[in-house]
Amino acid sequence: MLAEIADIRIPYALRRVPREAFAHLIPCPEHPQIGDVALLQVDSIGRNTALELTNGRRCVLHEGDRLFGVFGNRYATMQFEGYAQVQGEYCDLLSMGGLCGVVKSRHDGIPGPTRLRLLGAIGDQDGKPVRSVNFALPLPDQLGNMRVTVVCGSSMDAGKTHTVGCTIKWLREEGHRVAGIKLTGTAAGRDTWHMLDAGAYAALDLSDGGFPSTYLCTLEQLLDLRRLLIGLAMAQGAEWAVVELADGLLQGETAALLQSPRFTSTVNEFIFAAGEPMAAVGGVCLLRSWAIEPLAVSGVVSMSALNVREVEAATGLRCLTASELEKGALGALLEQRTGRLVAPRALA
Repeated sequence: MLAEIADIRIPYALRRVPREAFAHLIPCPEHPQIGDVALLQVDSIGRNTALELTNGRRCVLHEGDRLFGVFGNRYATMQFEGYAQVQGEYCDLLSMGGLCGVVKSRHDGIPGPTRLRLLGAIGDQDGKPVRSVNFALPLPDQLGNMRVTVVCGSSMDAGKTHTVGCTIKWLREEGHRVAGIKLTGTAAGRDTWHMLDAGAYAALDLSDGGFPSTYLCTLEQLLDLRRLLIGLAMAQGAEWAVVELADGLLQGETAALLQSPRFTSTVNEFIFAAGEPMAAVGGVCLLRSWAIEPLAVSGVVSMSALNVREVEAATGLRCLTASELEKGALGALLEQRTGRLVAPRALA
């Protein structure tokens, strides 16, 4: 049995794996599967100097620290491109949430990854490999209708999460039971905490479906994950969900979802977050080519009055600041477009 588990750090991405599952050390596979859990030791500190724990606390890392990690793939244009692989007895820390693998490329503006030494894979009480994907929350029995707003963006750091938070704040102040959902990307507690801080009735993400990240997931996996997270939000009493899609429109999983009628037919409205005017114009044009008409543009681009004017003139859409989102500008746009509040869509 694993001794002294209390001294081993458990990251956010493994928050749904019960402690009793961390029972045995078993040999590490040469080719890890998505969700495989390992015991690791910090060999050297790089980009990620801290680990986000299951309770949300950021734990500063030191050489020699032991932690559990979960193998997965990462797509982050401003950070790492990484894959669920090992290099002999070593691998890299791909995210603060505990994702590990091997970095293939990185942004020139950041240092290399924190390096980890593999001490062994984790086995359960029967010695079978522990995988996070086997600990997804169960799909509720009763599924109904829910209003769904999707926030997508031009790129990483375009302001999607802040747009989600501002939208949640407005809806909560209007008396709605609203859920925040991070559907794709890499498991990170700061996103769900941000949603809760904004007033979300419930906050869910891909780790609730057992996924440490969604990079290279199939469309079917993503649609099943959407169904699960929307269902869980509904079971917790939410009537409206604000869903964030990670990265930009050119990212594979985001593009697949937005071009899938099985996904878009369950969405009431889209908000597009962009970093600057040309990104806003290009993104809106691409969405329109996919038969998606955004309700509004927001994000980092809205921090400049000149940017706002450029976007509105080029797209014909309102470009809303964070303050306007919080004060209900979306409600006025919804009434202009429909003449009434749109009825919730069926959970397909």
